[in-house]
Amino acid sequence: MNSNAEKYSQLIKARAQSFGFQSCGISKAGFLEEEARPLEAWLKNNFHGEMKYMENHFDKRLDPRLLVEGSKSVISLSYNYFPDEQISTLDNFKISKYAYAEDYHEVIKEILRDMVSGLQEEIGEFAFRVFVDSAPVLERSWARKSGIGWVGKNANLITKQNGSFYFLAEIICDLELIPDHETTDHCGTCRKCIDACPTNAIVSEKLIDGSKCISYATIELKDSIPDYFKDKMDDWMFGCDVCQDVCPWNRFSAPHHQTKFRPNESLKNFKKGEWKELTQELFSEVFRKSPVKRTKFAGLKRNIEFLEKKSDKL
Repeated sequence: MNSNAEKYSQLIKARAQSFGFQSCGISKAGFLEEEARPLEAWLKNNFHGEMKYMENHFDKRLDPRLLVEGSKSVISLSYNYFPDEQISTLDNFKISKYAYAEDYHEVIKEILRDMVSGLQEEIGEFAFRVFVDSAPVLERSWARKSGIGWVGKNANLITKQNGSFYFLAEIICDLELIPDHETTDHCGTCRKCIDACPTNAIVSEKLIDGSKCISYATIELKDSIPDYFKDKMDDWMFGCDVCQDVCPWNRFSAPHHQTKFRPNESLKNFKKGEWKELTQELFSEVFRKSPVKRTKFAGLKRNIEFLEKKSDKL
């Protein structure tokens, strides 16, 4: 082990904290052997629905050394996005908390680049790539290995201190660092997330049928929403927080301090009536820097129209 490994590991964690990251853990870069069969089975069961990109780069998903040549360490980080105020759901469609404000991909990547730039000034040049829910990286697996948290029954990463309302990010680099240890699972016999899921997307503990998930239907799915979702959407027009909202560990969620994640003022004033009258121009203005732009105007309009459909049973 490199004599600087301990010093660099401590430095990286201190810098992560100073840059606003909630947690930082380290894993040795290598093949994720225990993830290979479950990932293969998940794909074979078509639980990824039309997310065909999940079928690509199978080997890279399991081995970060194929993503970053010569990589020795995976640094996992978490960044809080729990809002200090929640957008009212009274006479309103619902939007996932992570999409209240600016696109987290860009915000966190910029923070990571600044952080790594500072580290290189102190450590010297090293090879790296930063990832924020991008590229074929099994984020939760690396975060779990690094001890940040455990994978809950809803397949989200959970921590005792902060719950699960946070983004995950990684720095894959060629620095030799001290790996951390996994933490223990603290879900116990609780089934609140499984029982609360409106579409029964949680097939069994830690196994999600993505094609039944409201987030998938409102964001990833490009075609029309299947009838299966009728009367099960619970007014969610973009994403879904149900399995996190009911998680007992999220009672420990504390508001973030990132100004770029503050709720968009326009969203706070919208009601169902305004959403139904949404135009392309207004969509472009309101969601210019938002993750919601991913579904495009046509996709959000489709979601709203689907929610407005009266049930055949009525």
